[in-house]
Amino acid sequence: MEVSVCGQGRKILKQRALRKDVKVAGEGGRLVCMKMTEIQRVVVGSEARLLARLRELVEVESPSEDKAGVDRAGALVSVWVAGMGGKVKRHRQKGFGDVLELRFVSAKSKRGKVLLLGHLDTVWPLGTLAKMSWCESDGKIYGPGVLDMKAGVVMALEAVIALKALRLERPVTLLLNSEEEVGSPVSRAITEKIAQECAAVFVLEPAQGLAYKTARKGIGQYELRVEGVAAHSGVDFEKGHSAVVEMARLIHAVAGFTDLSKGLTVNPGVIVGGTRSNVIAAECICEVDVRIAKASDAAKVERLFRRLKVTDKACRLTVSGGMNRPPMERKPGTVALFRKARGLADEMGFVLEEAATGGGSDGNFTAALGVPTLDGMGAVGAGAHAAHEHVVKAHLVERTALLAGMIAAAE
Repeated sequence: MEVSVCGQGRKILKQRALRKDVKVAGEGGRLVCMKMTEIQRVVVGSEARLLARLRELVEVESPSEDKAGVDRAGALVSVWVAGMGGKVKRHRQKGFGDVLELRFVSAKSKRGKVLLLGHLDTVWPLGTLAKMSWCESDGKIYGPGVLDMKAGVVMALEAVIALKALRLERPVTLLLNSEEEVGSPVSRAITEKIAQECAAVFVLEPAQGLAYKTARKGIGQYELRVEGVAAHSGVDFEKGHSAVVEMARLIHAVAGFTDLSKGLTVNPGVIVGGTRSNVIAAECICEVDVRIAKASDAAKVERLFRRLKVTDKACRLTVSGGMNRPPMERKPGTVALFRKARGLADEMGFVLEEAATGGGSDGNFTAALGVPTLDGMGAVGAGAHAAHEHVVKAHLVERTALLAGMIAAAE
């Protein structure tokens, strides 16, 4: 059963007493004891700033395909980071917004660096704010990108500020990518390079309900293109070779690749073909989504798609695409991070569960490198990519405090 502090906010945070200290590895093997109540106290005091910044960031529209919009969001965050004493490095891009590498250096700490991983782009086109504006109602905050994942960005900043106030800072890099929603085509290499320098990666994507995410499926996108022979369907039917009919056969074969026992799903989701009902189709295209739970299934999926053949020899098949994100498997490093988070949550007075999801994130890349990665460490809410997208206001403080505790506690 999950226990939360929804609806109580500051009152519950002040009432709950810590039952014991949490030990954090310090310099030279020393143990530094911190109390989660102290972190909570600092974050509670910054709630007004957190909410103000969240609104300001949500009201900067930043769709993936609009470089100027994403860069405006990046410029806003960069001002905040500079004011915190952080260092801003901009990885400039042409087709997408610039990728921001924001470093917080601790001269006193020699502990391993933690990577906070997020993105500034959203799925919402310019002009969405006019009909889906910032709104607070019944304890929920609505707005385009508020959950996925602008709340995670401001939570990360407040977590870093809280640790600095308590002198618990350590080297932290906040990496904000500009095109995660479209597959991270330019930021992946940057993410992987920085992750390999880090002891742990915390992904600021929304929680799964109230849970942190310890596993994600890998994602692939394939395209099947069939070229047939056009003909008049009434006059020269026998001279035609339908790309649509051939694609129907292929779709049946592709759907059969699904193996639910292995967590492997294959979905032919988009089909476009033909020109008119009285013309035998000369072309048909099918876009296919693939999800895998195990990295070892990637090669199998690739073989299955590359072995596809047409039945009608007059038609021609082209297969393109492949796996885009490796799966984030539930490995020991991630499990150890989750157990630490669950212990901190227990000290704060709520039960933290873990979850697996079929969706992907940039955490898939870092986990595949073997870097311990914990996901879903952003806001609690619902409706990502939907008109009712929102965060639950009562959870913002506790989740920010838990994030801060994890930054301090990670080995």
